[in-house]
Amino acid sequence: MSQAVRPDGMVTPDGRSIRRISPVLMDSVLALPNLAKLLVRLLRDPRVPRKSKILVGLTLGYLVTPIDLIPDIPIIGQTDDLLLIAFTLNRLIMTSGDELVLEHWDGSQDVLDVIKNISDLGAGLMPKKAKAILERVGL
Repeated sequence: MSQAVRPDGMVTPDGRSIRRISPVLMDSVLALPNLAKLLVRLLRDPRVPRKSKILVGLTLGYLVTPIDLIPDIPIIGQTDDLLLIAFTLNRLIMTSGDELVLEHWDGSQDVLDVIKNISDLGAGLMPKKAKAILERVGL
């Protein structure tokens, strides 16, 4: 089996080479289209619980509004957004079930496992009060 061609650097329009891209970063970037397709497919699937779909909608709404719980100070200000994304992704994957997620996933199992682990870790870092509010609301 031949190996896939994988770019490991970028070139500017004038032909200058930009530093090498780490394999982890490249795998992450390459997983984004598959992750986007997975999210869309899960949101369209009637077998996914409605509450999980509502949570995704509320998360997207929070991300596009200018109101933040933590002001957008570099790095610290994006923490609430990242934790909410991880929590929402984790909840969507968990409530959908492994079989359904695998049915809609186009990438490799290894990449999906990494996504699950990262979303689980991020969801675990979400403050208990925020989790309690979401659970009280029924999400």
